[in-house]
Amino acid sequence: MLATASKVNIAEEDQLRADLYDYLAALLAGPPSKALLKKTTALQGDGSDLGIGFKALARVASAQNEKSAESEFNALFIGVGRGELLPYASFYLTGFLNEKPLSVLRKDMTGLRITRAQNVFEPEDNIASLFEMMAGMITGRFGDPTSLDQQKEFFNRHIGPWAGHFFSDLEGAKNSVLYAPIGAIGRVFIEIEQEAFRMVTK
Repeated sequence: MLATASKVNIAEEDQLRADLYDYLAALLAGPPSKALLKKTTALQGDGSDLGIGFKALARVASAQNEKSAESEFNALFIGVGRGELLPYASFYLTGFLNEKPLSVLRKDMTGLRITRAQNVFEPEDNIASLFEMMAGMITGRFGDPTSLDQQKEFFNRHIGPWAGHFFSDLEGAKNSVLYAPIGAIGRVFIEIEQEAFRMVTK
């Protein structure tokens, strides 16, 4: 996505949310680089479900290299013809790609002044793109930071109805090794966001 540079101060908890959205987006947009794998091996966690996921991911990442991570990513998301999983809202919500959820998303992107990057060819309802959008909305990457009500509306329309299912599928996928704990982290994070947004009233 194309971002409008904007330096703003946001609450620490919102910055942490945005950082996790961005981190998961980077892992899901393409095979992790050597630098991203190194960053991942340094993750630490506590006894919470999210913390346990971070510790598991760090442990698994320490046994990976760029080649093995790329091979796993390709098996999961690219494959011969198609990968094991199709990480698109349209597919999870309708069973087909490029359906109504994508057109609704594009309309909402226009309203939020989010434009597709010229070098990105994936449909915008890819999970990585949606997470990048959420991070940008929180931090003001596309202008001013959006309100919690706007974040809730976007999340409930474009992420909440299917992302938890996707991450559960990723966690249990046949080809998931590095991506199994990523699936667990994503699933728990979606649950946390859903619960937090339930408490946001207009």
